[in-house]
Amino acid sequence: MFIVDNYLLAVILCFVTMLCWGSWANTQKLAGKTWRYELFYWDYVIGILLFSIVLGFTLGSMGDAGRSFVDDLRQITIGNYLSAFIGGAIFNLANILLSAAVSMAGLAVAFPLGVGIALVLGVFINYFGDPKGDATMLFFGVALVMIAIILNAMASGKMGGANSGTNKKGAIVAILAGVLMSFFYRFVAAAMDLNNFESPTPGMATPYSAFFIFSVGIFVSNFLFNTIVMRRPFVGSPVTYKEYFAGRPATHLVGIFGGVVWGLGTALSYIAAGKAGAAISYALGQGAPMVAALWGIFVWKEFKGAPRSVDILLAFMFAFFISGLAAIIISGAN
Repeated sequence: MFIVDNYLLAVILCFVTMLCWGSWANTQKLAGKTWRYELFYWDYVIGILLFSIVLGFTLGSMGDAGRSFVDDLRQITIGNYLSAFIGGAIFNLANILLSAAVSMAGLAVAFPLGVGIALVLGVFINYFGDPKGDATMLFFGVALVMIAIILNAMASGKMGGANSGTNKKGAIVAILAGVLMSFFYRFVAAAMDLNNFESPTPGMATPYSAFFIFSVGIFVSNFLFNTIVMRRPFVGSPVTYKEYFAGRPATHLVGIFGGVVWGLGTALSYIAAGKAGAAISYALGQGAPMVAALWGIFVWKEFKGAPRSVDILLAFMFAFFISGLAAIIISGAN
């Protein structure tokens, strides 16, 4: 299987993770013009599962290092299967809530709030589970990111307008999503031997098999979580599976592509965790709110017509995000 053998490459992969995690929701925005997010989400989940299978039989099976994808799946213990599967279920519930928040409050608001909170809490959870890097510099970087989150919340609060009630509801849902999302990565990381991908401990998973089991957890739990949301949506009337199967092929493909984009980012994060450590790999990937906010501001014009004070707050938000990510990178090099 393909293994990352140096910290610089691990950081590069984490930046690709950040771009993927911050960009997949654009497919939801595209599909959302004619397609409810609850229906989009089924295609998104299918895209993640399909990508995990393709990845396992390609990068997960090439070369002589480590265990191949199929061989690894055969020897993983039940406990590690459950750990990665539970991680998928937790992520799925959190991400459904985040998708709902995006549909209500927009990318520039929902992502910095939800994913930003997930970053702050998740770094603590993952660091104490797998302590790698300079803790002082790592948590300093997280503190800078937290300031950026607060600035974004202040900017969204100044927007007001006719949709202010929906925006506020979306912000609350995004916060709940962030708290839940902070826990999923540790469950998946716990199923892997992060200290030795080349000769992993018997019974533990490689990144490729862990990602596949995680994806199965997302897919299976979606029959429960997304069905509930379809019947009792946060906004609008209920939707049905009949509507889903009546969707145009092009619309389904947009959602599947969104799942592939997110899946690529997540898989690279797990692959990089062996060299960077779970906390740093997770933290760098969770710079995604900055990427999402850029899409929301410059492409989707979600802050169009905002007062000057909002522009200033957003500028400082990006400055603190960038500074925080730099500190996190430095922490891993020490």
